[in-house]
Amino acid sequence: MPLILAASSRLATPVSLVVFSLSRYAHLRQSPAAFICKTNTLSSLQYSSPGSTSRRSLTPMNWLGKLGLGFGNRAGISSVDASSTAITQGPDDDVPAPGQQFSQFAAGCFWGVELVFQRVAGVKNTEVGYSQGMLHNPTYEDVCTGTTNHSEVVRVQYDPNECRYEDLLDVFWARHDPTSLNRQGNDVGAQYRSGIYYYTPDQEKAAKESLERHQKTLGREIVTEILPAKKFYRAEEYHQQYLEKGGRNGFKQSAAKGCNDPIRCYG
Repeated sequence: MPLILAASSRLATPVSLVVFSLSRYAHLRQSPAAFICKTNTLSSLQYSSPGSTSRRSLTPMNWLGKLGLGFGNRAGISSVDASSTAITQGPDDDVPAPGQQFSQFAAGCFWGVELVFQRVAGVKNTEVGYSQGMLHNPTYEDVCTGTTNHSEVVRVQYDPNECRYEDLLDVFWARHDPTSLNRQGNDVGAQYRSGIYYYTPDQEKAAKESLERHQKTLGREIVTEILPAKKFYRAEEYHQQYLEKGGRNGFKQSAAKGCNDPIRCYG
């Protein structure tokens, strides 16, 4: 039975519930029960971090955007100027701490993706944000319209003496279904696409070789994009370490190094 998302009295959208399985790293998998789509609310949804009085509402029209229907909510999204594009398509000019390196990954909703990298030994910092798009300084609501072409990404800062880039790639493949185009579970849209965004030629080489090896283990084509890392726009503060802080229900999930607890993506 399809789920009907009522955005108004004149418009409704069916959403098929999809559950996929992952073949490796069982402790990184999400259980089917945890795949509660961000889009399954029938009314406006408010987010807040635990202990915070700051809230932002996402209207039903925003949720239609998350389904890839492309309804804009800010003037100018549909006609991004050349100067904005030049900035957004430029390199990530932030600098990691001395002796450390950056990497960026897109694998669906960035809440759960961030937590899995937080648990990796040698990872020193994680941030969620938006990249690869066309709009300068996008908001979460902008990205949710499906018109900006941004990915929800996690920028990982790690110590290469403690954690190999190849180890991060293994975590990336295990976390999501890389054969699902612009979709993970019930989250649909280009912002949920699979991507590896590299900072160095060595990262590019390792990513492409890893994809080739992983492809041999799957019966379907991998759709993961491998591209240079571009300007990183840090997401709103309430998104940062969202699951570790307890999510919207206050259920805190451990970010301890080596933790194998199942990740409940919408905790």
